[in-house]
Amino acid sequence: MKYWRWPAAAAVLFVSAQASAQCNVLIYGIIDYGLNFANNAQTATPGGRTGSPQYAMSSSIMQGNRLGFRGTEDLGGGYQAIFVLENGFDIGTGSLAQGGNLFGRQAYVGLASPYGTVTIGRQYDSAVDYIGPITGAVGNGTYALHGNDINNFGNTYRVNNAVKFTSNTYGGFKFGGLYSFGGVAGSFGTNSIYSAGGSYSNGPFTAAVAYLRARDPNRSFFGNNPNSSATANNLGATSGVQTNPVYGAFASAGYYQVMGAAFQYAVQSVIVGFDYSHITFGDLNSPSSGNLALTNPKGYTGNAVFNSYNVFARYAITPFLWLNGSYDYLVGGAVNGKDSAKYHMFNASVDYFLSKRTDVYFMANYQIASGVDSTGQSAVASYLTITPSNTPHQVVLRVGMRHRF
Repeated sequence: MKYWRWPAAAAVLFVSAQASAQCNVLIYGIIDYGLNFANNAQTATPGGRTGSPQYAMSSSIMQGNRLGFRGTEDLGGGYQAIFVLENGFDIGTGSLAQGGNLFGRQAYVGLASPYGTVTIGRQYDSAVDYIGPITGAVGNGTYALHGNDINNFGNTYRVNNAVKFTSNTYGGFKFGGLYSFGGVAGSFGTNSIYSAGGSYSNGPFTAAVAYLRARDPNRSFFGNNPNSSATANNLGATSGVQTNPVYGAFASAGYYQVMGAAFQYAVQSVIVGFDYSHITFGDLNSPSSGNLALTNPKGYTGNAVFNSYNVFARYAITPFLWLNGSYDYLVGGAVNGKDSAKYHMFNASVDYFLSKRTDVYFMANYQIASGVDSTGQSAVASYLTITPSNTPHQVVLRVGMRHRF
């Protein structure tokens, strides 16, 4: 037995060496952290709430914090096995992001072929894949996302249990689609999500379109994390100190739908672009959303529709110093006799690269709101991750640092 073990061990080592030669695993990540100032943020009082200046540290504003593992194994014939496990986290507290998910940003495995790639797991929808890279949030960060990321171009929400196809690029064209199974016995469509999109690139010009539709979104899309609730409003508090007054009171929608398009043109050191989205919270007062007293406190019925328009520009003064600007106009939310709301967002940033992987930046943001928001109150300014203002106006300043590895 003594002499048998050595050849066997050698064979195992040989096989392992062969496997490792064909398999590659990349560890990568982003760390983004900084100090914010908001001139007016809602603060609870015995009689309701007021507004006060706010200083706070926060993560994931210029880009989302992540630690990822990306692997490929060559199977021969142009085929590869692939996987991605990507964790999101708050560097200030060390806590998990994405509602407590260990790999909340992405977690999938799949097969790449000469014809395209098929992946299964927790993934990005087509709006994120195709439109997300050519919006004003690139260079201006989270605070440039349209109305608390109402169209999900900024990847606030992911899709669980999804099957995705992504084509190879043909003459500048690329396309794909995704379907998420709801997993409800006897009802194939309940909690299901599907999306499709495509892009075209030719020299300095890039254009993209995408479609997203989620059934029972309060559970399937907005509430698919460990800390989510099967009965409560997963878009956040709509009374007292609010979380998401822009569309938080529309959690009872039977479906959520986004149709979007974008284009970008880059010439020398200047990039300019435009994106548009049409967003619908349909069939409000759906019993499948959870406890209607919580998901629909205003008793809305019918559809709440929004339209978002965004223009942006980026200018490289030098390869190490970038100026970024973005303007977004969001209008909509009229339902059951309630007036619509309007939001004007102005965003600017200066980004200085200390090296290829490390930069420091300063952001200045201003928002004006008017009309009536989803909660039935006078609209207030609201940025994603910032406590909403107690007035129609809000100024948000940030200085931060980002490191990529």
